[in-house]
Formats: sequence, C-alpha cells, structure tokens
Amino acid sequence: MDTPEFVPHPGRVGPQGCVSIVGMAAAGKTTIGRELAALIGWPQIDTDNLIEATYGARLQCITQKLDKEGFLDLEGEIIRRLNVRRCVISTGGSAVYRDLAIQHLKSLGPIIYICVPLPIILERFARKPDRGMAMNPGQTIEELYAERARLYEAAADFTSFGGTAPASEYARDIARWLAMEI
Repeated sequence: MDTPEFVPHPGRVGPQGCVSIVGMAAAGKTTIGRELAALIGWPQIDTDNLIEATYGARLQCITQKLDKEGFLDLEGEIIRRLNVRRCVISTGGSAVYRDLAIQHLKSLGPIIYICVPLPIILERFARKPDRGMAMNPGQTIEELYAERARLYEAAADFTSFGGTAPASEYARDIARWLAMEI
C-alpha cells in the first residue's frame, strides 16, 4: 500500500521548504529526523555528517583541533551553505550559536526543538563519552545544557518534549504539527 504524499500546511512550511531539528547533543535529533523523513517521504541531512564529509575526519577530531569559536564558525558556515528543498535537516547541538545559521534554517522552513530532560542527556553521555561537542574548557554538560536551552527555545517554532518514547512517536507528533492548520 502506497503512503500518500505528505503535504505540509502552507502556513507551516511551503512546498519547497525544509524542517530543521535542533536540540542538545544526545537528544535524538538524528534518529527523530530519520524517522520524520521516512514518515513524510523526504530525505534527511545531518549537518554533523556534512562537517565530517567536508573535512574527512570524525567530528570529535575536528572539535578537538579547533577551539570552540573556530568550530562554531565552521558549523555555521556549513549550515549557511545548505541549498536544499523538501528535506529534514538534523543539526549539531551547537548550531544555535550562530545567528546567521539559524536565520538561514528559518528561511528554509520551521525549526523543531527536541527538548530532553538533563538527567536523560547525562545518562546518554555516560553511555557514549567520546561524543564530539563544542564546549569551553572546564565547562560541564549541566552548564552547557542551561546555556543552550535558552537558544533552542528562542529559535524554535515548535518544541517536542522527548526522551523516553520511541523516535517514531516524536516524528508523528512533528508531522501532525506540520500538517495542521494554524
């Protein structure tokens, strides 16, 4: 049985628009983005993967070689170069630090914030401690979480409160929001 083509409400995202996903590292942006893309029949782009492909190195190596500001500039530039249509864009957790990058994502379509409680983020970091992240030396994950939460909230057109349900459930909620009337 064929799935009907996803048609977003024009007030949410136009026919050539995109949907961008922001949130803390380990929030599930890539997994939810993949589920959302499959659900609505659009491709998915992960900006961390684009950075890795551009520089031919793992994200952790790149973040270790650059200071935080250098990495944020690099990430912002990669995002600003995106020239895509009708796709789901899963961003790195630090994408919100560069206003021009966020403005570009907003020009492509709505921004979805995947908000996951700090204890779940900490537990996920404990399972994968080698995760590449743009942090200041000596900064804790708790401090970073508090700092970024305000930026995610300011950028978001819609917030999905996540952390415990399957990614497909969050993707369905986002798809419903994208298709509903204002």
